[in-house]
Amino acid sequence: MRTVLAAAAAVTLALLPNTAQAAQSYPDPQPVTGQQIIHDPTVIALKGGKGYVAYSTGGVIGARLSKDRVHWTDEGNAFAAPPSWWYEYNATGDPWAPDISYRDGRYWLYYAVSSWGTNHSAIGVATSSSGLPGTWTDHGKVFTSETTDTWNAIDPAVVRADGKLWMSFGSYWTGIRMVQLDPRTGRAIPGATVHHLATRPDAPYAVEGPAIVQHGRHYYLLASYDACCSGVNSTYKIRVGRSTSVTGPYTDKDGTSLLEGGGSLLLAGHGRFLGTGGESVFKDKGRDVLAYHYYDADDEGTPKLGLNDIRWAKDGWPAL
Repeated sequence: MRTVLAAAAAVTLALLPNTAQAAQSYPDPQPVTGQQIIHDPTVIALKGGKGYVAYSTGGVIGARLSKDRVHWTDEGNAFAAPPSWWYEYNATGDPWAPDISYRDGRYWLYYAVSSWGTNHSAIGVATSSSGLPGTWTDHGKVFTSETTDTWNAIDPAVVRADGKLWMSFGSYWTGIRMVQLDPRTGRAIPGATVHHLATRPDAPYAVEGPAIVQHGRHYYLLASYDACCSGVNSTYKIRVGRSTSVTGPYTDKDGTSLLEGGGSLLLAGHGRFLGTGGESVFKDKGRDVLAYHYYDADDEGTPKLGLNDIRWAKDGWPAL
């Protein structure tokens, strides 16, 4: 009887619509309260048990604070006003997709400034002793791209590997790239090789927003595939590949290179949680946590904060 019931359940699942199957394949985000609206979140657990801060696209790098990773408050912006050089890249001084990290006794906030549909873009950096909004000192550009380049200098993500500091970045324009940074200045080393980590086989090469996390002997590259920023019509999803070298080559579970369109699906839209992407990874009490945004189908497609703990399977691959 158990065998018959199991077979019947399998047939029933196979006949369900794809959306229903997806809903059973991915966990919902951790429940959060307070200020949930966010886009392209980067989160860090503050030193000394002082809670959590999240920064995001929107405003002059929008800021949120939480004591428990559940209830979040709106704390304004990282900066009181845009640094003047931002206006070289868009008319409103609008920054995108920040990345926060901590090293050498300071918090480092990387971010991008650009305009929609162009790779005339720049990545900048600021530092703070506390990581809190209103305490950041801007240090200007660390890496740029122009319309003659085959990459786009937005969506930065910083990682340390083998005693060196690296920054992955990229959006469309042949996908995800990486350069080495000078750990003293936080800027790209002059003349540094621009490594190629991931792309799609066909234009517009819809992959962006990288995040890299080390686990065991591998580095894992997470990236957002397909389209964001269209509310409930967004098709963002998060895919992953891994490599024993931070500069690649990265391959997915099937062995397909991420430079050939590979990428194992980690999280896709399901139920009310649509267009999952804009991700980052942070450490909390020794565990890796995925932060991302989704578009809430029950709230007219409003972008909101998603958080899920990462579980590392026996084969070394991440699951949520």
